[in-house]
Amino acid sequence: MSLYWRIFGLNAVVLGAATALLLWAPVTVSVPVALTEAVILVGGLAVMLVANAALLRIGLVPLDRLTRLMTTVDLLRPGQRLPVQGRGAIADLISTFNAMLERLEKERATSSARALLAQETERRRIAQELHDEVGQSMTAILLVLKRAADEASDPLRGELQDAQEITRGSLDEVRRLVRRLRPGVLDDLGLISALTSLTTEFATHTGLRVQRHFDPDLPALDHETELVIYRVAQESLTNVARHAEAQQVEMSLRRSDDTVVLDVSDDGCGIGVAREGAGIRGMRERALFVGAILDITAAARTGTRLRLTVPRVRKQP
Repeated sequence: MSLYWRIFGLNAVVLGAATALLLWAPVTVSVPVALTEAVILVGGLAVMLVANAALLRIGLVPLDRLTRLMTTVDLLRPGQRLPVQGRGAIADLISTFNAMLERLEKERATSSARALLAQETERRRIAQELHDEVGQSMTAILLVLKRAADEASDPLRGELQDAQEITRGSLDEVRRLVRRLRPGVLDDLGLISALTSLTTEFATHTGLRVQRHFDPDLPALDHETELVIYRVAQESLTNVARHAEAQQVEMSLRRSDDTVVLDVSDDGCGIGVAREGAGIRGMRERALFVGAILDITAAARTGTRLRLTVPRVRKQP
């Protein structure tokens, strides 16, 4: 039954019941209207309105659920669906909406995959140019400054040596940027070594204590999945350094049944009710790329806990 005929039928039932009461019930209306007759009529009207409202409420509940889902649905959290019950226009509408969500999720996953692959390609290109052009130029400047300092007199030699230290510090910063843009250790030594290097550099750069727990017998993962795990770990540490006001960070990577789980927790001020920024949205995009689940919650005591659950056999977008 369509929604139109359902509402029409509900009203017809209420009005038919009222007509039957007027025809066969011992109820009369005099002129002028007596007090008892007015009480009966007003009471009957109230009963009809309440019955009509209740029946309409029951009939329109599925539309209310659909409206709430429409206002809260997030394509970065796939799998949100409404159960389809019965038949008719409302059931068809819910089925169509569920099918639209599924299609949009697939299209979002495909477009996100293309964007992330293009982003990684661009990062590699920029890192290569920084390494080959800027890095080599600064190395040449260091050599020139060293020769000049060796031949200069004492007052000028000190200034040239200061320039050497500034240049050397800038070269170290360029190399650090290159490592962030292109984790070469991930390609050469694998995920565990890359995460170890990442956390060591993070602890050295920020002064925070970092505890690591990495299972040695992790299953084999494809390169895209390892890169997603590394990037999520990298972004989570960046968020801790910028926003958490923490003293300690714990990172673990372990096997759990048919999944690989990355956990990053801190003892900072917690995530609260703040809106998700570009960093967290980017992590959700990466998780969607490999069919993973990303959860960000409050830690057991204080701070924030991030968990990335990655299937061993990832779903193709």
